[in-house]
Amino acid sequence: MQGNILTVVAVYLLTCMIWGSTWLAIKIGLESIPPIISAGYRFTLASLLILGVISLRKIKIQTDRTAIRLYLLMGFFSFVFPYGLIYWAEQFVPSGLTAVIYAIYPFSIAIFSFFMIPSEKIGINKIIGIIISFIGLFIIFSENFTGNLDNYIVGMIVVILSAIMQSMVAVSIKKYGHHLHPLSMNFFPMLIAGIILTVYGFIIESHLPIKYDYKAFLSVFYLALFGSLITFTSYYWLIKRVNIIIVSLITFITPILALLLGWFFYREELSPHQLTGCILVLIGLLTAIFGNIRKVAFKQI
Repeated sequence: MQGNILTVVAVYLLTCMIWGSTWLAIKIGLESIPPIISAGYRFTLASLLILGVISLRKIKIQTDRTAIRLYLLMGFFSFVFPYGLIYWAEQFVPSGLTAVIYAIYPFSIAIFSFFMIPSEKIGINKIIGIIISFIGLFIIFSENFTGNLDNYIVGMIVVILSAIMQSMVAVSIKKYGHHLHPLSMNFFPMLIAGIILTVYGFIIESHLPIKYDYKAFLSVFYLALFGSLITFTSYYWLIKRVNIIIVSLITFITPILALLLGWFFYREELSPHQLTGCILVLIGLLTAIFGNIRKVAFKQI
């Protein structure tokens, strides 16, 4: 059991670190490729890489009725609609405000879990931890809330819908996807997303310039291999083994890592109130995870 806990902690931290770096990779890639096309390339390449790993390891792709339903659910409601909507919304909503609004994800996970998986323990410590972390994230990006919020209302609703869709899928995977291998679980959904987003991108972004330079290739490859294959596989691996609310708290960690990477690589300013917000987020995370990890957070594998 001790070894299992250490493995889960290592995978959790790795997922946080990589996902935190994807914002920087996306930013670099957008200097060369329009957003929807870039997302389409990312998921198409990721699906091909997953297929390669599946073939090498001779992993069976489940094709039962439940699996196919989950593949379609994930393809459209974890990738196509959420990513398409968020990329669209970020044309109108400041990125900081988007990060804060999307942080309703853990709350949504808790609500879906309460109704769909009663055995998943929510616990007052997790609710308090989520609230503290949300306040910290709000403080971090509060300076981004410029202008009249009424101008962002449609985009804000779109971001909320995206978070709700992805949380619903995550809880559905937790409940119905026990028999699915984390790699095969991602192949069809990412392939669906890659094809649809690429075609859609070339339709609506055909007027935008595309430069196939080293930034474009490195960004797409990094996002496909690390930001998609490794992270999403690790994420669904964690969902099958860890309390799903604890897994959802990754949503609070990745913006902090993105902030630190932006400060380190792009010399973006890191203000005192942002540091205060980071500390609050960490306090919230510790509060949510606090307790007997063996009994509260982890289940026997």
